[in-house]
Amino acid sequence: MVLTELSCRDFADELAAKKPVPGGGGAAALAGALGAALNSMVVNYSVGKKKLLQFEEQHMDILRRADILRNELLDLVEKDAKSFEPLSRAYIMPKETEQEQKIKEETLQKCLKEACEAPLETLKLSYEGILLHEELIEICTKTIVSDVGVGIQCLKAAINSAYLNVIINLNSITDEEYVKKNLESSKKLLKDGNEKADEVYERVIEILSN
Repeated sequence: MVLTELSCRDFADELAAKKPVPGGGGAAALAGALGAALNSMVVNYSVGKKKLLQFEEQHMDILRRADILRNELLDLVEKDAKSFEPLSRAYIMPKETEQEQKIKEETLQKCLKEACEAPLETLKLSYEGILLHEELIEICTKTIVSDVGVGIQCLKAAINSAYLNVIINLNSITDEEYVKKNLESSKKLLKDGNEKADEVYERVIEILSN
């Protein structure tokens, strides 16, 4: 089953079911993809507007990057699911003998790092999406600026949600150097991403209020 080829209703049904995948990681990546999609939509409505013709080259560059971002985040919905299944199997491996315990622990550590990859990428890409909305906010048509606000909230949800999925995996990883490196970078993306998202959202409110 390809999760991203399901209807919205079917995906939600799969998410609601008592199944290991899709889960929070996939939901985070999907939220990010929706945020990037709204960025593209706002650009598409802004391109060609008489008052915004001077920004056309910038619009097209933002559109190109947003389209790439959307597809990368959608790919992470699948990657998250594929990486979690081996981890769920590793947790139920036998551990009766010392040899079995050793094999299980080695397998778990490998699978935990693999499971960490998708949320780490979701964090990074969602932050890039937030920066795209920041770049767009002052050069888009104001009749659709509310969708910048919606897009930024989707990406903020994605970045906060992905962080949780990073942490839950890092908590069980014994490689201290790996944990330190990814925890520091994730915390920075979380902090910077939330600050940027709040700034853009407040600017949307300000534009709509005038």
